[in-house]
Amino acid sequence: MRIGLVGVGRIGAFHAATLKALPAVDQVVVADADASRAELVAKDLGLEFAPDVPALLASGIDGFVIAAATSAHAELIEAAVAAGIPTFCEKPIAIDIAETERVVELVEASTVPVHIGFQRRFDAGYQAARAKVVSGELGFIHHIRANTNDAFPPPREYIPHSGGFFRDCTVHDFDIIRYVTGREVVSVYATGANRGETFFGEYGDVDAAAALLTLDDNTFVSVSATRYNAAGHDVRMELLGSLGSVAVGLDAHTALRSAEPGVTFPDGTPHATFMDRFQPAYVAELTAFTEVVAGTREVPCTVRDALAAFRIADACEVSRHEHRVVTLAH
Repeated sequence: MRIGLVGVGRIGAFHAATLKALPAVDQVVVADADASRAELVAKDLGLEFAPDVPALLASGIDGFVIAAATSAHAELIEAAVAAGIPTFCEKPIAIDIAETERVVELVEASTVPVHIGFQRRFDAGYQAARAKVVSGELGFIHHIRANTNDAFPPPREYIPHSGGFFRDCTVHDFDIIRYVTGREVVSVYATGANRGETFFGEYGDVDAAAALLTLDDNTFVSVSATRYNAAGHDVRMELLGSLGSVAVGLDAHTALRSAEPGVTFPDGTPHATFMDRFQPAYVAELTAFTEVVAGTREVPCTVRDALAAFRIADACEVSRHEHRVVTLAH
């Protein structure tokens, strides 16, 4: 199959290389708002090049991958739906709730499959944890701890268009909490602070954040995140149940060291970036998309799933600004 990809920045170029290596993919065609950059990436990776998105959509592609800037996602999804091309789009769907809802309605009124990129759903550890929850092996879950700790902050120019820490970063935690537990978030209380580079605060954002979520079965979830974790990229989840407990992301590469005398675990090299931590998950995610394109698999992460995670992130942002508990309607 031929897969078109728009947006060849860091994650887009990474996806293009991943797609090229998949057995189901015969050719990848790339485009970018900066046509010269797309042409260069195409040359480096041995891919086809399209000068713009209309040319890309008209080039006989079977599937369309959106890795462009967030502000372009809604328009690109709309164009793909109009062209009838199965689509994969990196989160988020759009920059705000209203636009996200509009795109969800558009997609659900069509027959075009649209897969939103929350790669943690394809991580072996999270999938194993979900299986333990579903089987009842852990009993009832009473507490969950989730964290996303970046090793270093993004560049200054990224922040004004990111949507804020909760919508950009911890939205991954919110999605995977729903996926692993099968439950919905009914209330949030969130806070955050600017502890490092002042440009976060200049744009009304934070670089350290925490949230307490309550699920619809009264499970309590604490979520924490930072842009400054020099020990390495650290993404984990602990599920504490009445019959057992399990941790995701706890292995030799965990960016954490024990203070107990004589304990050397974890003793491996910590992950440096999210692409390092989740490389197998990204391969599995795009493999799943090729199956969606082929018509052999249902969309594994829908636009409505993305909307649900975005609503939680949006509620956290409101809570942070207004210093209050925010209840989510279902």
